[in-house]
Amino acid sequence: MNYRATRMTQAVTTINGCVLSISGRVLRIATVRDEPYDCIKDPVSLIDTLRKHHPRVDIFSFMQEINDTTPRHAFHMEVTSLAVLPISSFENWWSRQVNDKTRNLVRKSQKSKVDVKVVPLDDELVRGIKDVYDESSVRQGKAFKHFQKPLDILKMELCTFQDRSTFIGAYLQGSLIGFAKLVQGNEVSSLMHIISKLSERNKAPTNALIAKAVEICAERGIAYLHYGVWSTGGLGMFKENHAFQKRDIPRYFVPVSAKGRLALKMGMHRPLKDRLPERLRQRIVAIRNRLRSGRTGTTKS
Repeated sequence: MNYRATRMTQAVTTINGCVLSISGRVLRIATVRDEPYDCIKDPVSLIDTLRKHHPRVDIFSFMQEINDTTPRHAFHMEVTSLAVLPISSFENWWSRQVNDKTRNLVRKSQKSKVDVKVVPLDDELVRGIKDVYDESSVRQGKAFKHFQKPLDILKMELCTFQDRSTFIGAYLQGSLIGFAKLVQGNEVSSLMHIISKLSERNKAPTNALIAKAVEICAERGIAYLHYGVWSTGGLGMFKENHAFQKRDIPRYFVPVSAKGRLALKMGMHRPLKDRLPERLRQRIVAIRNRLRSGRTGTTKS
């Protein structure tokens, strides 16, 4: 399988200094492109500009920062559930927040001679990351979007938020077997990427990367470590085992057009998958994973 550029389903525009992604054909929804790494500070001014100068946008959606769970605005609000780890010190995380199983896995990586350290983003690291990415075309039951990406595209994508990113590498005998990218925000660091080789899973490199990320946050006095959306299944259990908690962040939906007002009233602003009952959604995911595993000859990882 070769990497192929796919047709973008989103348009990108900059308004009042904020970069927005605009998606949808019938219903056009604008969101802040770099959330949750960068969140909007002045929504009222931006909404006013959208209404006056961007008639093709129907709904504008934005969220508050991860460290701020108190609703601040009078717009229609729902919540975005993220996986967030509160950090006071590494010792507290190690001795009180995680269980024996997680501690033993981190120790296992150490006994397996996995070397976890902060590394610069250079050509050597990019080549190592490509080797990790190209190990499998399927991850967690889904087609893996980074599989066989060209080096130049991969490097460009890894360079985002370069002035506030920290790269952590997990090495075995000098070869990269996993890495994480930490992006620092306001009292929060986010795991923008974290992945390890499936073939080295028995050496627990991902557990070691999480432990190193916690150590870095504790040293820098960062109060929270963010790891994607709140999950169920195997990934959700992995996050819980490392003491990540469900944190509900206010997300707002503001109609910009008459169509947007009607769509918001009818609940059409949410993706179809989010409107399905949780039990049905889980059944669909299970069926999808079985079908994909059958086609690729792989199992969910």
